[in-house]
Amino acid sequence: MTTTLLRTAAELHARTRAGRRAVVMTMGALHEGHATLVRTAREIAGPDGEVVVTVFVNPLQFGAGEDLDRYPRTLDADLKIAEKAGADAVFAPSVDEVYPGGEPQVRISAGPMGERLEGATRPGHFDGMLTVVAKLLHLTRPDVAFFGQKDAQQLALIRRMVRDLNFGVEIVAVPTVREADGLALSSRNRYLSARERRTALALSAALFAGRDRHAAQEALRARAREVPATQARAEALSAIGESRAAADAHAVAKAAPGNPAAVRAAARQILDEAVRLDPPLVLDYLALVDPSDFTEIADDFTGEAVLAVAARVGTTRLIDNLPLTFGTLGAAS
Repeated sequence: MTTTLLRTAAELHARTRAGRRAVVMTMGALHEGHATLVRTAREIAGPDGEVVVTVFVNPLQFGAGEDLDRYPRTLDADLKIAEKAGADAVFAPSVDEVYPGGEPQVRISAGPMGERLEGATRPGHFDGMLTVVAKLLHLTRPDVAFFGQKDAQQLALIRRMVRDLNFGVEIVAVPTVREADGLALSSRNRYLSARERRTALALSAALFAGRDRHAAQEALRARAREVPATQARAEALSAIGESRAAADAHAVAKAAPGNPAAVRAAARQILDEAVRLDPPLVLDYLALVDPSDFTEIADDFTGEAVLAVAARVGTTRLIDNLPLTFGTLGAAS
């Protein structure tokens, strides 16, 4: 397969369409995480469909002092990765092509969800992100678009925009791709020195610690539902010398639903230790939120949640998250 490089929407619109068009939106500097998105799009689009990868560094979503100027631009390498993963075309428009009249006066507002977590740290970021996603959806006219779960708040806002504004496109989420040491793949990882990378591993380590605490709690809760653990049962087991089983029965009898506070505490412990590393981790936030609005969940919460973290290591800012499910819907995702 030869991947075609397109620079204008007119070139893209002139292409003959047979099956469904699947779009993967990126800012370039492609890595294995992007390649996974493209491969998933290829699989879902099928042999008769078309997979288009957009490469556009959007100036609207970079705030003052952020890394717009130094954001990696590697189009030649991006083309090779996209082609190997199964893309039919790479749409790499100029800023003038996307914003022909200069910065748009009319933009998409991310609303209250866009002011939380990432939005609080980076004011206006999500307005700029949604504006360019809306533009690119109009320019590429896809049937389905693919986004990674690593940017969980971005994904939630795109889904909300598509639903609220009646975009005729399906949004598909693809799980986060990680390196062997657990670090979530990101185009910004290349900024990290060897020492900074060791510190950055605290992000994924904190999430895994929270996930493990959550899994242990949910396992105990499941056992409490399954075992008729009463004080009488514990006493009976103890009477025949099975003290370990008696202690287990007593613990099961006292088991409570998974506690979000304990999950946060397990993750926070790892992050607190990373503050003392060289170089130190500078935490922006650790949050355990409802993915429908990105507000913090209460201790009696049941349902799907997202454990999210953002921090700086040196001059590089990184984000990561894991999905969890509390209570009646099951155990950790």
